[in-house]
Amino acid sequence: MSSKTMIEAINISKQFERKIALSSLSFSIKQGDLVALIGPSGAGKTTLLNSIAGLVPIQSGELLIDSDPIATYKKGKKFAKKVGVIRQQFDLIGSIAVIHNVLAGRLADWSVFKSLFSLLIPQEKEVALNALEKVGLADKIYDITSTLSGGEMQRVAMARLMVQNPEVILADEPVASLDPARAEDVLAMLIKIVSEQKQTLIASLHSVEYARKYFTRIIALKNGEILFDLPSENVTDNLLTDLYRIKEQG
Repeated sequence: MSSKTMIEAINISKQFERKIALSSLSFSIKQGDLVALIGPSGAGKTTLLNSIAGLVPIQSGELLIDSDPIATYKKGKKFAKKVGVIRQQFDLIGSIAVIHNVLAGRLADWSVFKSLFSLLIPQEKEVALNALEKVGLADKIYDITSTLSGGEMQRVAMARLMVQNPEVILADEPVASLDPARAEDVLAMLIKIVSEQKQTLIASLHSVEYARKYFTRIIALKNGEILFDLPSENVTDNLLTDLYRIKEQG
């Protein structure tokens, strides 16, 4: 039985003032796919991820999340179960304990009262502890988040996503702020987690090397258009040269 289609884009476009960010993109991504978005700066990678996350409305075309138009999702519980986001900046609150940042993944499921009460007495502690164990940070559960290293903070953000448990994870340059050794650790852990949960991962990356090593499919964007969409092993050096070639003036 084939996997269901989680993301389908049909001629989607987005323009910011006079700059075309996305130009008639069409593609589909199935459940369990591991997709890397690559391309030069300004190619449209972040705009595409933000569109799928519902943060940037598309201007034309159709964007379907699990066969439903994205506009039919209300921000909240239903969408939180479909799509989760992890960013280069981690989106954590540094002044609170790690457990509270992890349990933020449950906020869409909790009442306002339960959410506030959890700041005093953490609710569903075992859920948070289980996620932190999987990312190797169980011993940091009550540490203040700002005292952690960059790699540890990114793992806290991953634990929060595990608690949220969306079907699709969008990762916007998730390891750009980490040194190579920690970047490899975080990427390997992220791939392991999403593969075990049969989640779909779409990540924008600067590193072509990481895209080839950890992802099964690569979509290359240039000037808001798809230059190629191929299995990772079919991405040749010539294609990459063309992707990153700077247009000569004159």
